[in-house]
Amino acid sequence: MALQPSRTAYSVQTPRLLAIANQKGGVGKTTTAINMATALCAIGKKVLLVDLDPQGNASTGLGVRRSLIRNSVYDVLFEAVDITEAAVKTKVPGLSVVPSSVHLSGAEIELVTAHNREFRLRAALRKPLPYDYVIIDCPPSLNLLTLNALVAAQSIIVPLQCEFYALEGLSHLSKTVERVRKTFNPELDIHGVVLTMYDSRNNLSRMVEEDVRGHFGDKVYKTVIPRNVRLSEAPSYGLPAIVYDMRCAGAQAYIKLAKEIIRRERAYNKDVKAA
Repeated sequence: MALQPSRTAYSVQTPRLLAIANQKGGVGKTTTAINMATALCAIGKKVLLVDLDPQGNASTGLGVRRSLIRNSVYDVLFEAVDITEAAVKTKVPGLSVVPSSVHLSGAEIELVTAHNREFRLRAALRKPLPYDYVIIDCPPSLNLLTLNALVAAQSIIVPLQCEFYALEGLSHLSKTVERVRKTFNPELDIHGVVLTMYDSRNNLSRMVEEDVRGHFGDKVYKTVIPRNVRLSEAPSYGLPAIVYDMRCAGAQAYIKLAKEIIRRERAYNKDVKAA
């Protein structure tokens, strides 16, 4: 039996669009996307998670079986399928996902010659939708799929692993954001940087934290995400860590991060109203 599209009676609005991006793999992008989306749902928000990574980890991490996918983000980008028709409900109340598929692996090549290639995801998302937030889980590279996410999004959240080359990668991403802002999307900004896989017993983690906070100041969230076995286990059960084991250190950290993000969102909303 195929997964059914998510159909809700919620009022439509233009949602906030947040991309989870870092060109480096293995830094916790998908874990951050899934658990942040779940935490937002826990406080009553309606959230759509767009799995833009051909690996499809956000989809499987939320219990979506690839064999049952009817429409995917590929169909949204190339077949003009409406984003709401591609969305499927997850086990988390209020959370839907637009799944990835194997066809997305070739999308990079197809986009090279496609009309309006940088704006396809933006066209699908920049309109009234029955969600408060749309979160885009980006591929671990700065390719045309990631560029689509950056052109569509209003802000990006950057998961940053506490390792030696962290600042170098973040500097490269910051330059890319600046180029996208100048060329395609003047609204784009960095919502914040979240330190992941943090080990307080490790001197390197503390050194990286000091360096990142020294360079980016208040852009770095106060909350850090620790190394945690339960965070790694949760996707194999098709569940966010917050649902799989809410009491574990990783889940508690993501709950704190979501609260911090909401505080920044409230400040953002005040600034928008003041303007």
